[in-house]
Amino acid sequence: MKEKKTRRRLPSLVRWIGWVLLFQLVLFNISAAIYAHRLTHFYNDPSLQGSHSSGNIFRKTWKLFTGPKFPKSLIRQTPSFTYDTIRLKRANGDWIDAWYGEPDSLAKGTVIMFHGLSANKSYMVREAATFRLMGYRVMLVDFRAHGNSDGQNTTIGRNETEEVSLAYNYITAKDAKPVYCWGVSMGAVVLARAAAEGTIQPAGLILELPFASLQSHLKARARVLGFPQQPFAFLVTGWIGIESGFNGYKHSTISYAKKINCPVLVQYGGKDGYVLKSEIDDIYESIPGNKKTLVGYEEAGHESLLMSEPERWKKTVLGFMQQYPG
Repeated sequence: MKEKKTRRRLPSLVRWIGWVLLFQLVLFNISAAIYAHRLTHFYNDPSLQGSHSSGNIFRKTWKLFTGPKFPKSLIRQTPSFTYDTIRLKRANGDWIDAWYGEPDSLAKGTVIMFHGLSANKSYMVREAATFRLMGYRVMLVDFRAHGNSDGQNTTIGRNETEEVSLAYNYITAKDAKPVYCWGVSMGAVVLARAAAEGTIQPAGLILELPFASLQSHLKARARVLGFPQQPFAFLVTGWIGIESGFNGYKHSTISYAKKINCPVLVQYGGKDGYVLKSEIDDIYESIPGNKKTLVGYEEAGHESLLMSEPERWKKTVLGFMQQYPG
C-alpha cells in the first residue's frame, strides 16, 4: 500500500516542481525584459539616480532585478580651446552633436573621439586637449541619446556605428587625413565594429577599456555588486537584442576584432572592475596581423587612462600614431 501511495505522489510532486520552475522562468524573463528596457532608454530627468551600486542589499537587489533608471547625460564642461559645434544628421532625421577643434600649429592629422555608455563628449575634453597639443585636429562626438545628440535609446555599441560613419565621412570630406579613431569602453566597441564592417578605414584605432561582448558587460554589472552573473546576463542580453532588433548574443567585440585590418592600440586598466584582463587578452589576440600593441595601466580602473598615468599615456599614444602615420 505504501509503495502505491508513493507512486501516486511522485507525479504530483514532479508537476509541482515543474510549475515552480516555470514560474521562476517567467519571473526572471519579466525582470530581464524590464532591466533591458531601462538600460537602453535614457530619461530627461537629471535627478534620477542611475547607479545601482548604492544603498543597502535589498535596494541593490531590487535595482538589479528591475533595472535602474538612467538620466540622459548632461554636458558638464566645454573645451578650453577654440572649437566649432558640428551637427550631423542620422538616417532617421535625428541630429548628432559634435565639437571640432584645430591645433595651433600645422595639423598632423585628425583624431575622432567616442565616449562610453552614459557619458558624452564633455568627458573626453582632457584627452582632446592633449591630442590637440600633439598637433592633431580633434572631433568629439556625442552618440545618440547622449549629451546634446537627439534620441532616448541606445543599443550599447551595436548600431552606433552610424554615428562613427557620419563623423568619419565628415572628416574625410574635409581632406583632414590621416584620420585616427579613439574610443573608450562602449566607444571602443563601436569602433571595432565599424572597422570590421569596413565603413571606416582609419590610419589607426586606439581602443581603451573595451568589453568583450554585450553579455560580458552585463556580467560585470552583476559582478561588481556581488550577485550571480547568470542567468541575469544571459536573459538581459537576449531581451536587449529583442528590444533593439538584433541578436544580442552576437554583439561581440572579439568577433569584430577578427575583421580589423588597420593598426590597433589596445589599452586597459589593471584594476578595472568592469572589464576583465581576460576579456582584453581575447580581444587583442583576435586582431589579425602584427600591427597591434597592448598596453596596461596597472593602477587604473574603468576610468581615464590619461588621468591615471599622464606622461605614459601621452608617450604611448603619440608613439603609436607616429609609428603608423597613414
